[in-house]
Amino acid sequence: MKLILAEDNELLRKSLSFFLEAKGFEVHQYADGKEALEAIKLTVFDMILTDINMPGCSGMEITQYVRTQLNLDTPIIIFTSSNVEQTELDSFDIGANEFIPKPVSPSVLLVRMNKLLNLK
Repeated sequence: MKLILAEDNELLRKSLSFFLEAKGFEVHQYADGKEALEAIKLTVFDMILTDINMPGCSGMEITQYVRTQLNLDTPIIIFTSSNVEQTELDSFDIGANEFIPKPVSPSVLLVRMNKLLNLK
């Protein structure tokens, strides 16, 4: 399973990547939303994990582009440190499949990913 992890917090990105690679996922990491979006345009991923606030472009912009311009139904999980309910509602409105508040628990993330990917 190939996934993209767009997260500008280096510690979180590297620790999640390490955890997911240990679980057998192929993780492509990006600290910049624009670079992540370019990769999504060129490569087929099984899942997109993205932070909401990043340099380049936001997780919301990535989600919207994937749904409206690329017309992909790739599962998307958005992370955010914002605890504003409207942000969560907005992300579902534009097509996110899951919304996980930070700090992200790797175990919770894995359960939600497996559910979206129909894995056990």
